[in-house]
This record gives sequence, structure tokens and C-alpha cells, in this order.
Amino acid sequence: MTELIAERARLAIVEHTRRLADSAVAAGPYAAVPTAPEWTVTDLVEHVGQTQHWVAEIIERRITDPTQLPTEMAVLPADPGEWQAWLAEFAQRVADACSDDALDAPVFNAAGDDRSGTQFWLTSMLNEAVVHGFDAANAAGRSVGTDVEGDVAAALIRNHLAMLTSPTWEMRRSESAHAIRGTGQTLQWLATDVAGDEGAWFVERRPDGATWQPGTGTRQADVTMSGPAGSLLLTMTRRLPFTDHQTTGITIAGDIDLAHHWLDNTAHVAG
Repeated sequence: MTELIAERARLAIVEHTRRLADSAVAAGPYAAVPTAPEWTVTDLVEHVGQTQHWVAEIIERRITDPTQLPTEMAVLPADPGEWQAWLAEFAQRVADACSDDALDAPVFNAAGDDRSGTQFWLTSMLNEAVVHGFDAANAAGRSVGTDVEGDVAAALIRNHLAMLTSPTWEMRRSESAHAIRGTGQTLQWLATDVAGDEGAWFVERRPDGATWQPGTGTRQADVTMSGPAGSLLLTMTRRLPFTDHQTTGITIAGDIDLAHHWLDNTAHVAG
């Protein structure tokens, strides 16, 4: 199963936050964010920096009780010229907080799954940097936002599916959790740039809830989506239209309506 080495994830958080900051500066503070229609670039930068600061504090303080989560948020600098340094500071802080010593420490896990709290937050912060990095690049009219490394994207696809099938999703997003139930319908996601089971995810929609497993499953899926891992991730998080093969490189075989229904009812995005 795809699990990034912690050091790789920490470095990727810092790097993708740097890319996000560069795109935000290029776009300008008042630019609209097409993939997050209610936000400007200012809103996006503030959200990412505040989230990284908030999560770093949770891990640093080893908070286990959700009623004790931080309530004070970092203040975005009024001068956009300070944004790159501000984001770099918090990206490095949250990466440092997710040290090897902290990986198995008792920390609140918002997903309620079997990961340690720090492992959950490490992947979540990488997801924030990557997906919102695409948002910033899109706002700046850049194509570089699609350049997500295959191993990073594969780990985030795993995280995405883990969130959709987590106890917390059922409690907080019950409408989505119920909508993706089914009577045995299956979806296969295949990354063309990641080898073996590391780049394959098989989803089954059961009456009691959707499930997923790494690999190709034991039978032919009702619909299969194949393409670069980065494109699959950005499709799953509804940043790219999966039917635009020229843009995404994704091919679809099987019940396309089933794929549409899954994407329409899985609203897990960063932020």
C-alpha cells in the first residue's frame, strides 16, 4: 500500500508550498481562483498558511482532545510581498512538527481511522499544499500545477479514498457517504506512471458503505479510469474534468455514468 516515507512527505510539503507561493505572487492578491469559485488568491494563501500553523500547534502540543484544539489563527501579512516568506515559515514549521519522533505520538486524528494523528496530519498537509498549489497555478494561468510527482499523487489518492471511507466522513458528510453506497458496483483507478499495486485502487460500492483496496481487485471493474497519478488525483478532487482526455491523459473504459456519479458525490477537497 502506498505510504510515502515521512522525510519525502515533509520535503514535498515545503516544495509544493513554495510553488503555491510563487503562483500566488504571479496571480496577484485579488485574482479569482477558478477551481475554488468563492475565493480570491488572498483567501487561498491565508487558508493554507493558517492551516499549516494550526496543525503544527496540534502536533507540537500533542493535543489528543478535540475540545482543546487551537482557536487562534495566524494573521496573514497585509503586504503580499511578505507572503512567500510567511508561507515558507509555516510549511517548514509543520514539516518539522511531523518529525520521526512525533509520527507515533498520541495526537488527535480528525479522520478517526487507524493512522496515528501525526501520520494523518502529515498527509493532510501535503494534500493541502498540492491541491491548493494547483488552485494557485490555475489562478495564475500556469500549467505547472498539474506537475504532481507520481509517488506523491499516489499517496494522496490513497489518503483521499481513506477519508471517503473513514468513520468521520460517515458522521460529518453523511449525504456523501450514503450517496456512494451501492449494490456491488465497482470502480478501478489505474496510474500509468506508478508501478504495480502502488498505482492501482479498486473501489466497491456496498449497501453498508463504499470500500477500497490497493491493486486491481479480483474481478473486472464496471468502470476503469487510467492516466497519470497526478491527473487522477486532480480529477478525484474535482480540479480537472476527467472527460477531457487531451488535458488529463485519462482514458475511461466502462460505465461512464457510474464514474460521474462517484465524482459528483465525493466532495472531499483540500480546504
